[in-house]
Amino acid sequence: MQKPTILIVSLLGLLASSTALAQAYKWTDDEGVVHYSDRPQPGAESVELAESAPRRPTATRQSSALAPSPTDAAGAEGAEPFSYESLEVATPAAEETLWNIEGILNVSLALSPALRPGHQVRVYFDGNARAVTGTSFQVEEVYRGVHNIQAEVLDETGKLMIRSQPNRFYVQQNTIRPRR
Repeated sequence: MQKPTILIVSLLGLLASSTALAQAYKWTDDEGVVHYSDRPQPGAESVELAESAPRRPTATRQSSALAPSPTDAAGAEGAEPFSYESLEVATPAAEETLWNIEGILNVSLALSPALRPGHQVRVYFDGNARAVTGTSFQVEEVYRGVHNIQAEVLDETGKLMIRSQPNRFYVQQNTIRPRR
């Protein structure tokens, strides 16, 4: 009779300890972003998490700024890490044909939420990287032909935050033929 009792007590103890500790998995994707999950993933390492104690409410401060600063977002307890929702090259549109631009390409990016202080935009025009200021700018010496443009946002440390899809567009120039 004693063995079944020990077995039951051991199982109850094991069950109680499994509720105190949670199992999680951690892995890094190809872009260097760290992920966590409660389900195993290929290449993930197992991480044991202790059950956390209940938190007391903390006071929050109001800010008049439109977007929280990077230190506000990172320093807030329980706050999600900041990430951009979307980035696309709005102008020129994909597969658009531009006529007679005189070598100057006007570019505008659609970024949501807005560019944060300290973050920078890098554009790849025909495969060449260029740092630009803001989400509207000009690229000079863009002549007739097929071109590609892609944009990305980097944080203060140079880490990639988001990248747009590449846009292919065309530049055409009217030709004036002399009269004969």
